[in-house]
Amino acid sequence: MGYAVKNIELDLFPEEIIIAQNYSATFADNMSLPIHKWYRYTAGFSAVWANQLIRQEKKIGRTRIIDPFAGSGTVLLESEFEGVESIGIEAHPYIYKIAKAKLAWKYPCDKFKEGALTLLKKAKTIEITKTEYPKLILSCFPLDIIQKLEALKQSWLKMKQDEEIKDFNWFIITSILRSTSPVGTAQWQYIQPNKTKSIVLDPFIAFEKKVNDMYLDMKRLHNRNIKIVDSVIYNEDARNIKSIPDGWGDLVITSPPYANNYDYADATRLEMTFWGDITGWSDLQDNVRKNLVRACTQHVSKLGNEIDELLSNEKLSSIHSELIKVYLKLKEERLNHGGKKNYHLMIAAYFSDLADVFSSLRRTTRDGCLMCFVIGDSAPYGIYVPVDKWLGELAISAGFKSYSFEKLRDRNTKWKNRKHTVPLQEGRLWING
Repeated sequence: MGYAVKNIELDLFPEEIIIAQNYSATFADNMSLPIHKWYRYTAGFSAVWANQLIRQEKKIGRTRIIDPFAGSGTVLLESEFEGVESIGIEAHPYIYKIAKAKLAWKYPCDKFKEGALTLLKKAKTIEITKTEYPKLILSCFPLDIIQKLEALKQSWLKMKQDEEIKDFNWFIITSILRSTSPVGTAQWQYIQPNKTKSIVLDPFIAFEKKVNDMYLDMKRLHNRNIKIVDSVIYNEDARNIKSIPDGWGDLVITSPPYANNYDYADATRLEMTFWGDITGWSDLQDNVRKNLVRACTQHVSKLGNEIDELLSNEKLSSIHSELIKVYLKLKEERLNHGGKKNYHLMIAAYFSDLADVFSSLRRTTRDGCLMCFVIGDSAPYGIYVPVDKWLGELAISAGFKSYSFEKLRDRNTKWKNRKHTVPLQEGRLWING
């Protein structure tokens, strides 16, 4: 079953786009949409679905939207296109900067293009002779490609340009890194130096192409004279939101990290290494992980003696008995596996963190609000974790009134190397305030 949706963006392309409802929780369709397609953030969800929900709720007066896991800005962009207020929270410093650049699409497009191409012109005149680079960079790029990327980087560092142009140029350079690498560096995936790609772009060509693509999107949207309400995004921790006033929001649309052991910090290791923000894998803990929801075992490696205090957190009281049972099963099961991954600590920390998120959202939303969380359940070591039920109960404990779960699709069905056969699902957790 599917549904057709038209919005401001889609009017620039075919007259309508049909989206299968059970895949509206994925980012894939966004790659055909202006602004959204500037950066492939596969942890996101359908912009068309988000637009439909915003339109529907706007009709009944919900015009202040919060996304506590804003990612690359899907909900914020659609809020702007629909003329409603929105505030996003994004803890990951790199993804925050990516969203911030995308949300600047209203900047004068001719000025943007001139500033970007000026940097490119400068980069082409710089001769880079440096041959020593971090191991990760050398494993992902041939030296001639590295030197062109370095020329772009040095031009960005040395040139004095408007803040908006600097942000745009940082974004462009960052967004072309993986497309200019001949190895396995698909956007938003772990690095696989032993794999190769058939299509690899020259950095200068990739930069210019990106500029032209962005310019075209900006110009088309500017020409439509859309009434825009600017969104705001903060680089903050969703577990302790500080910048949103009490009772401000009446609609929350978001997708928190799934409890599936995906390391969002490591996913940007290539970019952070290129820019010199980290020197190795260990730097990720202090630079990124400490601000993220603990959804992978790398985040809890030093949890240690804090676990008893965490499990006794009053915010977990509604799910405590069930959580303890799963925690103990995982603690015992890990001993049967070579990796001995700390899934028991991860699961405890994950739900403690989401309890704090719900507490933060209860403060920042008004009575009668509606929240939609796109979520997926989990079964580490084949032990099932009822994510939708537990998150719903935590929302009730935080002061929300009711919840229901809408299944969208099955998960864990197509991977040949899957570790277990426990049926998993993805869907929307609807919470009424």
